[in-house]
Amino acid sequence: MRIVFMGTPEFAVPSLEALLKSDDRVVGIVTQPDRPKGRGQRLAPSPVKVIAQREQIPLLQPSKMKDPGFMSELSGWKPDVIAVAAFGRILPPAILSLPPRGCINVHGSLLPKYRGAGPIQWALINGETETGITTMLMDEGMDTGAMLQQATMAIRADDTAGSLSSRLADVGGRLLVDTLAQLKAGTLAPRPQDHSQATLAPLLKKEDGVIDWTMPAISIANRIRGLTPWPGAYTFFKRDRWTISRATAMDETTTLAPGQITALTKDAIRVATGSRVLAIHELQPANSRRMPAAQYLAGHPLQTGMQLSQSEDV
Repeated sequence: MRIVFMGTPEFAVPSLEALLKSDDRVVGIVTQPDRPKGRGQRLAPSPVKVIAQREQIPLLQPSKMKDPGFMSELSGWKPDVIAVAAFGRILPPAILSLPPRGCINVHGSLLPKYRGAGPIQWALINGETETGITTMLMDEGMDTGAMLQQATMAIRADDTAGSLSSRLADVGGRLLVDTLAQLKAGTLAPRPQDHSQATLAPLLKKEDGVIDWTMPAISIANRIRGLTPWPGAYTFFKRDRWTISRATAMDETTTLAPGQITALTKDAIRVATGSRVLAIHELQPANSRRMPAAQYLAGHPLQTGMQLSQSEDV
């Protein structure tokens, strides 16, 4: 088959790489325009663009999906199917109806749960113990199309959005190739989703990272996992912003108020929450690098009773 691939971030790379090794032909790639990155804010290509350039595959980076010039070039590739993985844009009806075999999406959840742009993050935030990949036929809704295949994966206790995304991306690549092979063979029947079981996983914003210490310790720990590496879970100690990258909920109670430091150990800063205690193991102070709590404590004489807060004004 003639395949057009649409994808942007690192999550999409294994799917593209798997297609390039398959029996089908990737005739073109679509990714988002280059974005400013790093402290210098220089324009940087997406991970998918890097692969396209390496393999010398025709590439399009439309700023608008309905641009006539883009639509003309896309049609000229004559795709039998369009494969999509974390592209980051909504496809208009003209694209959805273009390939004879449809547009197939690689989605990072067990649909109909966690429809939307942040399925991996929200599964962790909500304390799920398993998730997976769904391949589906795209329609005009937000991840509402008929399902083709699913693969289940256990969520590890120490998983972050970064580690879980990496494992799911690899599974997604394998499942996509198998889905296409079964579609060609006529051995795959699309299954409609049970919309009554749907849950949403909206795109996260930087302000979603602020830690509310009145929440239970387990909820805060899960939120940290789901927000690592982006947008990052953070709190304030006086005027210093800490981004917390690893923490565990302790089976320990305290009479101190939420956000107050309860104890300082050789490997953690323990903090009171709305229910039980959270142990901070790794953090990144503002304008510094990520470090173990012990390393931070070596240069910062904290004391029990000191307050962490949601704002630097405290």
